[in-house]
Amino acid sequence: MIAVIGAASYAIGQRYLNTPHRTAFLTDQTNFDLNDSDMKPARVRVLLPLPLKGVLDYRMLPGEAKPLPGTYVQVPLSGRSAVGVVWDEDKHVGGKQLPLEKLKSVEKTIALPLMADDLRQFIDWVAAYTLSSAGAVLRMALSSPAALADVPVRTHYIMGEVPEGLRMTPARQSVLDAVGGEPQTGSQLAEKAGVSAAVVSGLAKTGALQPVEVSVDRPFGLPDVSIEGPSLSGEQQTASQAIRDCVWEGGFKPFLLDGITGSGKTEVYFEGLIEALKEDSVQVLVLVPEIALTSQWLTRFEARFGTKPVVWHSDIGIAARRRAWRAVASGQARVVVGARSALFLPFKKLGFITVDEEHDPSFKQEEGVMYHARDMAIVRAKLADCPIVLASATPSLETLVNADSGKYEKLVLRERFGAALLPTMKAIDLRADAPSAGQWLAPPLVAAMKQTIANGEQVMLFLNRRGYAPLTLCRTCGHRIECPSCSTWLVEHRFRKELQCHQCGFVRPSPQLCPECESEDSLVACGPGVERLFEEVSSEFSDARIAVMTSDTMTNPRLTAEMVGQIADGQLDIVIGTQIVTKGYHFPNLTLVGVIDADLGLRGGDLRAGERTYQQLVQVAGRAGRAEKPGTVYLQTYEPEHPVVRALLSGDGDAFMKAEQEARQRYNMPPFGQLASIILSGVDMAAVMDQGRLLATSAPSVKGVAFMGPAPAPLARVRGLHRVRLLVHGDKRGGLQPIVREWVRRTRQIKGVKIKIDINPYSFL
Repeated sequence: MIAVIGAASYAIGQRYLNTPHRTAFLTDQTNFDLNDSDMKPARVRVLLPLPLKGVLDYRMLPGEAKPLPGTYVQVPLSGRSAVGVVWDEDKHVGGKQLPLEKLKSVEKTIALPLMADDLRQFIDWVAAYTLSSAGAVLRMALSSPAALADVPVRTHYIMGEVPEGLRMTPARQSVLDAVGGEPQTGSQLAEKAGVSAAVVSGLAKTGALQPVEVSVDRPFGLPDVSIEGPSLSGEQQTASQAIRDCVWEGGFKPFLLDGITGSGKTEVYFEGLIEALKEDSVQVLVLVPEIALTSQWLTRFEARFGTKPVVWHSDIGIAARRRAWRAVASGQARVVVGARSALFLPFKKLGFITVDEEHDPSFKQEEGVMYHARDMAIVRAKLADCPIVLASATPSLETLVNADSGKYEKLVLRERFGAALLPTMKAIDLRADAPSAGQWLAPPLVAAMKQTIANGEQVMLFLNRRGYAPLTLCRTCGHRIECPSCSTWLVEHRFRKELQCHQCGFVRPSPQLCPECESEDSLVACGPGVERLFEEVSSEFSDARIAVMTSDTMTNPRLTAEMVGQIADGQLDIVIGTQIVTKGYHFPNLTLVGVIDADLGLRGGDLRAGERTYQQLVQVAGRAGRAEKPGTVYLQTYEPEHPVVRALLSGDGDAFMKAEQEARQRYNMPPFGQLASIILSGVDMAAVMDQGRLLATSAPSVKGVAFMGPAPAPLARVRGLHRVRLLVHGDKRGGLQPIVREWVRRTRQIKGVKIKIDINPYSFL
């Protein structure tokens, strides 16, 4: 007989053998309600990962036990099979119920642990808040279809019974000597014994080796909380003790860990993580803005806990997603670090959450279900009844207001870890110290770069523009090369010799002639991107080792890790990068940071423009002087008197954020009021505008709520679709959802026009 051994199945088998009440165990594991002694046909409400209005009703046949809420089931749907989750009886019920005998039957239940109550509640909460269907939210929790199927197995061997009279050759004896306590594949045994695979298979046929089927998904390593970490400073000790005490006591409580760059925030929340892991079966979630950019964080975690965490983000493969998802569902995965979608993993017992760099705008999902992961993480912690830490050197205004009002406990770190000091900030007024024509580096910055490199130290230049130039135009006819599907200019990428749209991804080769007038040698690049900056730096510093670090060059975690390693090891002199370089990296020999265009993010009508620019520039400035050597940051600006620049130079970020808060409060803007954005899109511009007018004319009259629009979006066309926006402004938080839901529901919808609703938008494009 072939035995079956896997991480989950082996644990379940052991639990069964050691459980005195086998009936109770089977009831728990098979997810059935065996209290119904008659076993009559039962109605089962199933939520499918589809944007439907509610649950669908199915039935269990006579003699089949009714599955409990949270059970994964396979059901028929429009001529195919679909996987859904048995939902709570009183949720998402609507319309007339069909008689039981007319319902289709559940095809099968899937042998997975129940989806926990808190995750089902979370899915319902997110759906209600974002005005999305619960099925659309469930799709994010079932984002790994392979995890719902049987896990592949591979044949391994363990010691069997050597039959009497078996002729024992030296090769056979070597194989038997190589058999240990753990199952091994035939190839592993053959390699270990130094024999051919035929010898192993021959022994298996005699019974001397017993075949066992082992899951290809091996268990994840368990964190070792006994490993000593670095000594903490006084304020770090105070902050970590507050978090540890709360984790030990249990229950929901949010913390804001407000610490300057390099102050050791990671080590502080690691202490909370350690406290949580002391209790068996408790799981921990760490959310990060962009998991592909956290190679140093993962290395740091492994050094601290002796194993890697479970990683979850969009770039991991199908097999890795399956392994991670099932390990989380079974409780075997103790620590998960992931991007925003990790919030929807099926944790069995979630005991602690950290949102690192909580201010980062990439936590806002702009497609599909539009939600902010930071805010939803607070809800997830509330429903799981566990503590949560929001960590940042530049907390968002929303988080600061919650901390100041007492909703969050604020923990402050104002000293850099070890001997490191905050960098010196200097402004270069480009009106007085302008670069040479066609150049982008001001003379004071060039001089500082030369001195830094002469000292054997490193330089980082920050410009948040990918490519070579944001615009290509013809000097002869003035034609600007645009995307054929979007209302944006094509960005030149000279490294790849192509033009690209950063909205839809359209790419075309860089033309030799003007597409409009066909003039030769008339196309010119306007404005700088990082590739153009690289060209200038390479000319000025011909002997320096220079690299560009952007999402175009760092296309996967491996490349990112290699680049970060090169910088940390001192193999590069100058690094030129976009926002990818601001993500918490520690480069001991980096002492000079140059911000090429400190005014870039301040342009436009985004209500968070000043806050975002300040946060981004503080983060990039924080890369300088993180070890013993002091750092300096130069800000090239045409507006040295701007409040953001003044706050950076003075180091008085609190005063800047206070002014931002007063301005938002004066006009009841988030976080004091609430916004809802209605985005209409379609192929026919007239139909899209007609839909906007229909909404505008049917807007209800509600005190304290203003309806604005319709108006063409700043990005009026994306991927061939015309876009129109309306904005709803409420002077108090929490009251717009029912108003917007009813307003959109009772407005006639024009065929071919898509309506998206974004509660508290972060993008106004």
